[in-house]
Amino acid sequence: MGYSRRGQGDDVVRVRSIRRVLWVILFMNLGVAAAKLAWGLFSRSVSMTADGFHSMFDGTSNVIGLVGMRLAGRPADRDHPYGHGKYETYASAVIGAMLLLAAWRVGSSAWERLTHQGDPARVTFTSFAIMFTTLVVNIGITTYERRVGRRLGSEILVADANHTSSDVFVSCGVIVGLAITRFTPYTWADPVIALFVAGAIVWAAWGVFKQAGETLSDTARIHVAEVCEVANTVEGVLGCHSVRTRGSAGEVYVDLHVQVDPGSTVGAGHAVAEAVEKAVCDHFAQVVDVIAHLEPFDEYQRQKTAHEIDAGLF
Repeated sequence: MGYSRRGQGDDVVRVRSIRRVLWVILFMNLGVAAAKLAWGLFSRSVSMTADGFHSMFDGTSNVIGLVGMRLAGRPADRDHPYGHGKYETYASAVIGAMLLLAAWRVGSSAWERLTHQGDPARVTFTSFAIMFTTLVVNIGITTYERRVGRRLGSEILVADANHTSSDVFVSCGVIVGLAITRFTPYTWADPVIALFVAGAIVWAAWGVFKQAGETLSDTARIHVAEVCEVANTVEGVLGCHSVRTRGSAGEVYVDLHVQVDPGSTVGAGHAVAEAVEKAVCDHFAQVVDVIAHLEPFDEYQRQKTAHEIDAGLF
């Protein structure tokens, strides 16, 4: 027994949609990075230059995401019977590492400026124009990518959106630092703001690692009671227990035990189990595969279900 949504074309469409989004955002991130780096180096602004490097890391993470989705889009084979979906999670973890690298780059540059006073940044109208323009672009990228990522249940898009959203915090900090440097005598504001921004980037990295960890550690994705509630709506089901779920947010695998009348024929019981598998897969959009184990609802099975209820698993 077993019911799978795989092979129906949904996976192919999902992977293509994710890759299309990553390509669009890659070119936008490269444009943003080029503008910040060029003017940051020219104006000697350590925070603006660091922000440019951070945006460049955004583009690098897009490339990593594209490679990850290329691997994740492969069909299941003998060596990978569950498919290659976890490559998407691996790619999101690499993006988390890129965030830490960006935080180190921003923080080290800021500390260098604080401890070794150099020429102050030359803040002009162009500096603010570039920062505000790229800020608006980054907000648009983050909103679009996170919305699509949640709709498709894509860890890679959500992780990349978190990466880009950290760039929004960076840009806001840089603008504040540039304003203080331009309109006050406190030239140290530029590197100090950059240090606070580095902390925000580390926080974003933690969120990415946390989400990837939930997938790689096979954290339960759907509450047991919700799965049993759907299974019990199928005619012929007398009980449900031993529910297990795992996978990524957008690709969940479910297995469960369903109990039927002990006097049912093998064929009748099999039909009930198949109906349960289809019902669960159809009810939860993120579920791609369901396996139901058939059991007779005798006294022993009744006690097993009662034990799980007493244990608080429902």
